[in-house]
Amino acid sequence: MLSIEVTRECPLRCPGCYAYNDSHLGEGGPSLRSLSDYRGSDLVSGIYRLVDEHQPLQVSLVGGEPLMRHRELSKVIPELSRRGIYTLIVTSGVIPIPRAWCATPRVTVAVSVDGNPEDHDLRRKPATYERILKNIEDRTVNIHWTIVRNNIERPGYMERYLNFWNARPEVNRIWVSVYTPQLNEESPERLTPENRKQLAGFFRSIGATYPKLSMHSGLMDAFVSPPEAPSSCLFSKLSVNYTADLSTRVEPCVFGGSPNCAECGCSISMGLHWLGNVNVMKPLKARHLIHGSLAIGRAVNRIRHQDRDLRWSDAHYTEETLPSDSEDLVQIEQ
Repeated sequence: MLSIEVTRECPLRCPGCYAYNDSHLGEGGPSLRSLSDYRGSDLVSGIYRLVDEHQPLQVSLVGGEPLMRHRELSKVIPELSRRGIYTLIVTSGVIPIPRAWCATPRVTVAVSVDGNPEDHDLRRKPATYERILKNIEDRTVNIHWTIVRNNIERPGYMERYLNFWNARPEVNRIWVSVYTPQLNEESPERLTPENRKQLAGFFRSIGATYPKLSMHSGLMDAFVSPPEAPSSCLFSKLSVNYTADLSTRVEPCVFGGSPNCAECGCSISMGLHWLGNVNVMKPLKARHLIHGSLAIGRAVNRIRHQDRDLRWSDAHYTEETLPSDSEDLVQIEQ
């Protein structure tokens, strides 16, 4: 899997945004706002270069706000589809989504909607509910919800969110993540251990009430007991992530910095963590096959004298690796 932050630009100032955290690209490293990014044919050719180098099965185009580069992506997306690559575009919905993207094979557009209107509109203005509904009209999208503490602690909150989006004709699937903090972070978004148990109980109890909700019961086990370090996270091992200069890598995963893996809530990470525990043939599990494949790949790379080993080192991932105080986020003039 390949993830590319296609631009550093974003018209939003969302609290807790991991991409604009000063430690996103490593303690003492550059910040996203300080990097050069690309436009036009340079961006298009740069994306193709990374795809040719890594030959991924799936590409995620993120940001910043990727639709700030919708003209360039309208050239890239059909070509990735033609190559048989699955493409995910993650957007705030602040800009109209090209209809052609939603009709292209192997392309998924995910719109981030963080809670019900009274919270989402405050956090994500100008990407308000009203604007999102206008910009997804007559399209097909997935809704991505990152759950924070107050979503769980307010009675009826989660049911109201799911009732609204499950009924929308534009919505194909509802994806759920849980807010993932950095190491030693204290914030109102961060879930308590009791919150995680409450959340697992809620999703186990609703069963098939919401057909568009992608939440397998096995995923709840992964949310309650996520991998505690990059070394045990299949997502970290199977993905490579680039920021907007198309050369700097985001490590150990898309969050960058020093994510608190023991409190991870990333839906992709949890999905792979659950998948890894699926029995293929007792006592063989899927993760054994994946680890074996990775070991073979590393051996082949050494024979070919290619430097394609894991992107991170446990020696550099410690409790002392802390995010520094963030500055004001980038604001793009409307």
